[in-house]
Amino acid sequence: MLADLPAMMTAVGFEAPGDPDVLQPITLPVPRPGPDEVLVKVAFAGVNRPDVIQRKGQYPPPPGASPIPGLEIAGTVAALGQGVTALIPGQAVCALVSGGGYAQYCLAKAGHCLPVPEGLSLAEAAALPETLFTVWHNVFERGYAREGETVLVHGGTSGIGTMAIMLGRHFGLHVIVTCGSAEKCARALEIGAAHAIDYKAADFVEEVARITGGKGVDLVLDMVAGSYVPRNLKCLAEDGRHVTIAVQGGATAEINMAVVMRRRYTLTGSTLRPRSDEFKALLAQELRANVWPLVERGELRPIMDACFPLAEAAAAHERMEVGAHVGKIVLEV
Repeated sequence: MLADLPAMMTAVGFEAPGDPDVLQPITLPVPRPGPDEVLVKVAFAGVNRPDVIQRKGQYPPPPGASPIPGLEIAGTVAALGQGVTALIPGQAVCALVSGGGYAQYCLAKAGHCLPVPEGLSLAEAAALPETLFTVWHNVFERGYAREGETVLVHGGTSGIGTMAIMLGRHFGLHVIVTCGSAEKCARALEIGAAHAIDYKAADFVEEVARITGGKGVDLVLDMVAGSYVPRNLKCLAEDGRHVTIAVQGGATAEINMAVVMRRRYTLTGSTLRPRSDEFKALLAQELRANVWPLVERGELRPIMDACFPLAEAAAAHERMEVGAHVGKIVLEV
């Protein structure tokens, strides 16, 4: 099987950090799978905010990971590493990877792969792993979200935001989102948000108080951090949980710890990429058991924004940075 593989492949990477135009096609050797790995012939790769931050030189890949961007892929299994028995050559899979997705071939841990069911396109499959792993872990595992609770999600029309809306709807949550325009708010409501707040036209703290009758929300999923954190805490009900998954508004925040104690808040957060292979494999098992049946039945599909050829990865990054997208951006390989 390995003998049938080409020696070289096209990937998109960068020599030095910078603007989107530093992303250029390059030729690299096709990697060979090690123990418990599979080599995937990539059909589509998801584009995510961490790719943009990596390209800017602010998010280096973890030790041992490919320097090529790309954290989620979909395609077919091209080769199996030693010890892999749950997958077969030619099988359609999507996978969470630590890097290397912007390429014709990419290594993935077998335990981080999910089968692509009939009716799910490979483009849609490539748009699922990063958001599913992130939202499931941070909303339901770290955030302890339970049926009937109310959740505030910033960036409501982002890939993470749209997935949080849809998963929340399927698991009985009332999801309030913030968006940057009336048009995006309307789109978020179409996707399934209970309420959408245009943060440029209204104070989201006041709007959350109005919507919840002064009670506040049970959970905040925060991608902004910085000055948003004390404002988020004002949105929380007693015993509320605050989960940070990105620091787009700054890595430091000043908060009143007496309020945290008095209202019994829980502040937590996580990053997915540097977590252990074992952790990600367990998370994949959780998704396979709890979420994948929705995908298999056609009840859960990612919101797709745009698809660019691999060679136009720079244009995909530009679209993400402008912030006009709703849902997921993918690259066709």
